[in-house]
Amino acid sequence: MLRTDVTPRYAAASARPAAAFVCREQGIDMLNDLYHMLDPVAISAGPITIYWYGLAYVVGALLTAVVMYRTQRRWGFNITIDDLTSVVVGAVFGLIIGARLFYVVFYGGGYYWAHPLEIFATNEGGMSFHGGLVGGILGGIIVCRMYKLDAWTIADLAVIGAPLALCLGRCANFVNGELWGKPTDLPWGVVFGGTAGDMPRHPSQLYEAFLEGIVLFCILQALSRKKPLLPQGTFMGVFVMGYGIVRFLIEFVRVPDAQLGYLLGGVITMGQLLSLPLVIAGLALIIFARHRNQPQRVYLDA
Repeated sequence: MLRTDVTPRYAAASARPAAAFVCREQGIDMLNDLYHMLDPVAISAGPITIYWYGLAYVVGALLTAVVMYRTQRRWGFNITIDDLTSVVVGAVFGLIIGARLFYVVFYGGGYYWAHPLEIFATNEGGMSFHGGLVGGILGGIIVCRMYKLDAWTIADLAVIGAPLALCLGRCANFVNGELWGKPTDLPWGVVFGGTAGDMPRHPSQLYEAFLEGIVLFCILQALSRKKPLLPQGTFMGVFVMGYGIVRFLIEFVRVPDAQLGYLLGGVITMGQLLSLPLVIAGLALIIFARHRNQPQRVYLDA
C-alpha cells in the first residue's frame, strides 16, 4: 500500500544532505523514493492490521504449492490436492516455528530470555531462514509419513517453488526497513532512517530477493525440465547450496545484527557462520543423490 500522508519514514528522508536531492531530481534516486512511499501495513481496518510481512508468508506458501502441483503434473505424477495442501500446511507451521526459535537462540543475544513473551511477537520480524529450513523439513517429513508420501520427492518439489517465497519475504524485509546493508555511494542506495541513520545504504534485502529468489528459481526450473528426471535429492541439494552461497556473499554488504556484530575476531557474521554448513550440506546432498540414483516418485507404494 502506498503512503498518502507524511510519515516519520518520509520525514527522515527529507533530512538527507542536499546532494541526495540533486540525485532525486535527476531521476537516479527512484528506489529510495519508492521505499519512503511504502507502508509496512498492507491493510488496516479498525482493530485489524495486516502487514506485508505476513502476506509475504501466505502468498509465498500459495505460490510454492502451485509450483509443486504444476511440476509434479509435468513429471507425470498425480498427487491429490488434499495431500498437497496437508504437506504445505505442515511445512509452513514447521517453518514458522523453526525460523522463530533459531532467531531467538542464535540472534537474540539473550534478549528473549529476559523478555520471553516477546518470543511470540512475530509481527515485529525476527525470523531465521536457517531455522525455517530445518523446521519446514521436519514439518514436511511428519506429514509425508502420515500420508505415505515420499519425502525426498516432496522436498524436491517444494524447493523448486520455495525461491518465490524467499523473494517475497526479502521484499517484505525491504518494506519493513530491516536487514539493511552497509553505507554506499552507489546510485541505488537507500536512506532507511531510524537506527540505520541518514546515509544511503545497500538495499541488501533486494539483492537477496533477486539472487536467492528469482535467479535460484530460474535455475531450479531449468533443472526440473531436464529429461530424464534428475534423481531424488538433487533439487534439495542445489537449493540448499545455492542459498548458502548467496547468503554468504550478501553478508559482505549487509550489516550484521547489532546485538551480535561480527564473530570470531571480527571476520564473520552469524549469517555466514550458519550458511557455510548449508553450502557443504548442499554439495554433499547432490553427490549423495547422484550416487543413490533413486528415481522420483510421489507415493511410497508407487
